Amino acid sequence: MKTLKGIIFALVSSGTFGLIPLFSIPLMEKGLEGPSILFFRFLFSAIMMAGICLIRKESLKIPSRHLLSIFALSALYAATALFLIYSYHYIPSGMATTIHFMYPIAVSIFMVAFFKERKSISLLLAAIIAVCGVVFLCWTGGGNIRLLGILIAGITILTYSIYIVGVNQSKAGKLPAEVLTFYILLFGALIFLVYALLSGGVQPIPSFSAFTELSLLALLCTVISDLTLVLAIKYVGSTTTSILGSMEPVVAVAVGVVYFSEAFSLYSFIGIALIIISVILVVAQKSISKKTA
Repeated sequence: MKTLKGIIFALVSSGTFGLIPLFSIPLMEKGLEGPSILFFRFLFSAIMMAGICLIRKESLKIPSRHLLSIFALSALYAATALFLIYSYHYIPSGMATTIHFMYPIAVSIFMVAFFKERKSISLLLAAIIAVCGVVFLCWTGGGNIRLLGILIAGITILTYSIYIVGVNQSKAGKLPAEVLTFYILLFGALIFLVYALLSGGVQPIPSFSAFTELSLLALLCTVISDLTLVLAIKYVGSTTTSILGSMEPVVAVAVGVVYFSEAFSLYSFIGIALIIISVILVVAQKSISKKTA
């Protein structure tokens, strides 16, 4: 039952995370810049998460020794959000999120290298297949694809994988999921407030529709996504949680095709298929490891 809950939480987290382009791209089209979008997203999310903690009667008092590690986790998550939203300026949103989705491979490599998970040829093969999948994705869209966008999206592989491993391995990860999520979002809001001020100031929300999109971005793609992510890591661990992020690129590409008329060619299909195959290989490797342990 515990494993089933973890799987469901991981799928919900990745699926809602894949909705980010649905709300962030219209906000950019309304004139909001990345720093302001991210500040309001994290601020609204922190307020919502505080409300959830209040309803569940969770104390927000935490040991001071956890503050530094929580801030580090928040900085990693904030960096992921920042680089992902900036990559949309250079490459299609579906491609950006699918490149980001290579983080399960990075998580697996980190767990093998630093936390003594068993090495596997399947893991190496999965990484190679995932890279091939990204190459196919990069062939779509013709002149609309810029190397800078691919590099920016690629940075999120590193930041998000370290974040997931950190939630699982740090002492702060032992805090209640709601409390940990609240502080990660609160510190993220402070980080983006400083960043926005250094970038020219926080822009006002231009319209009620923009306020609605910011609220949905905060609720669906941040509060629900982050909370279920932390719960999934607690139930099934970093590697399995990252692997079950397979809903993320599927949802992101669907949003790009349906709502933003982004191209979906045979190369797109092959690229996504290869990445999903790489994830299946990692799942299979993990299952075999459990049976032989």
